Amino acid sequence: MKVTRDMVDEDLRGSYAVGRIIASFFHTRWFSLLVFRFSADILRGKDMRGLVCRERHIPSRNGGAPIRVRIYRPTTAAGPLPVMLYLHGGGYVYGVPEQFGSIIRDFIETEPCIIVAPDYRKAVESPYPAAFNDCYDTLLWIRDNAASLGGRTDGFIVSGHSAGGGLAAAVSLKATDDDAAKIAFQMPLYPMIDDRQNSASAVENDAPVWDEEANRLAWSRYLDGVETVTPYAAASRCTDYTKLPPTITFVGSLEPFRDETKIYVENLRRANVPVEFEVFEGAFHGFDLMVPDAPISRRANQFLMENFQKFAQRYFP
Repeated sequence: MKVTRDMVDEDLRGSYAVGRIIASFFHTRWFSLLVFRFSADILRGKDMRGLVCRERHIPSRNGGAPIRVRIYRPTTAAGPLPVMLYLHGGGYVYGVPEQFGSIIRDFIETEPCIIVAPDYRKAVESPYPAAFNDCYDTLLWIRDNAASLGGRTDGFIVSGHSAGGGLAAAVSLKATDDDAAKIAFQMPLYPMIDDRQNSASAVENDAPVWDEEANRLAWSRYLDGVETVTPYAAASRCTDYTKLPPTITFVGSLEPFRDETKIYVENLRRANVPVEFEVFEGAFHGFDLMVPDAPISRRANQFLMENFQKFAQRYFP
């Protein structure tokens, strides 16, 4: 899908050139390694004003190093509160939870909850299944420690953006497959879930921020050495959606993940799973975080927060 500036929502067009530059940076392996190092060093340990912020290192169940997790909660709220596993984006190759502090704060201010966000291993150093294992291990740790955190134990929320959305979908799938933890609902937001990259929106995509070339490189790093790709590695390969939890998601119409997200939603609905879904016309990948004050970004955030609150009140009465 070729993307021109005129196709972009008028309130996002001012960021078109910068977004294309960002996408071109991700076309090189050295840049992803540089960003991985830089973002980790600069942002690690940064707290969010107005929230209670803690950090812990929890054990890996799969032979990995202890997993650094950030724990966020409101300063005043009567418990026990719902607990959310939040998985940050970054193409599986870079990023830390602290980069997504603003959206974490939005969730907590919209509906009081506790958010646990792991700094999972990145494919730059540890390809699949390292990131997936860290995220799933964090869910099991939440399950076993929710009460001591001041959280509810009758169900959990799993959420994430982009690659974090792909991990959220995969973690929710394994949790339901294993009956290991009850997922009240999931929010895989514009998720990176199809390693085949053969949909109309992915092929020849040259949109700002994240395009076909960046996507192809990221998947090659994440699945390096993987011979058989399972749904836990790429959630679009799932064939049975019947046990998956209620879902909230959205996607931009110009980004590579548009079609795989739409197919994922169609499969959920076909399996009678409750879904709230929206496609934002003229939006490129990560538009809501890159240009948060644009009207279209505000609409996307409003869609997300209103449905998050609705689901939280419905599934955590």
